[in-house]
Amino acid sequence: MSDIRNRTDFTGKRHIVLITGGSGSGKSAFAENLVLEQEAENRYYLATMQIYGAEGRKRVMRHRKLRQGKGFETLEYPTDIAACIGKIYQPADAVVLLECMSNLVANEMFTENGTIQQELVIQKIRQHLRKLFETAGYSIIVTNNVFEDGKCNPYINGLRGYAAYENYAPETIAYIEALGMINIWLAEQADTVYEVVAGQAVCWKAKDRE
Repeated sequence: MSDIRNRTDFTGKRHIVLITGGSGSGKSAFAENLVLEQEAENRYYLATMQIYGAEGRKRVMRHRKLRQGKGFETLEYPTDIAACIGKIYQPADAVVLLECMSNLVANEMFTENGTIQQELVIQKIRQHLRKLFETAGYSIIVTNNVFEDGKCNPYINGLRGYAAYENYAPETIAYIEALGMINIWLAEQADTVYEVVAGQAVCWKAKDRE
């Protein structure tokens, strides 16, 4: 693990990290620890969770308690994440942790006025992320692996594409595909890519420092 962490020393250059994993994999804890290991004084937690009802508020309070004392400033942007840039102090020297991409895609796609077209959601999120990457010195993006549900196993009977998701509503299919395409784009943009499984981080991509 120490060797992996040494390859994620952000000092002196802009750096993008993508962290993926399933629910309860430990990816969030890994991401926070990665932030805390950096020397940057300004650490921002870009929260994308949309709060609904008492259960949602309870979950948010739990997350805030877990981050307490770690030096994070929380920025809550369930949508329109580029709007947070003006609130980041000395952005070139700041670490921004976005948690998480699956929430952001859902919030941008499913609105009070209906479902937004998949292509428009992808385009908007990419544009906002580009602005964040251009501004912040260090960007750490947490995303979710939602592609291995038994009901949408693409290997059953050799199915591919929409046919593999026949048990889902079209809107859900559009969401899964949008998140997948954004994850692929993020992996291309990232300097470092981790997958966290059962609390253990596997490094799939690590560009040599310039």
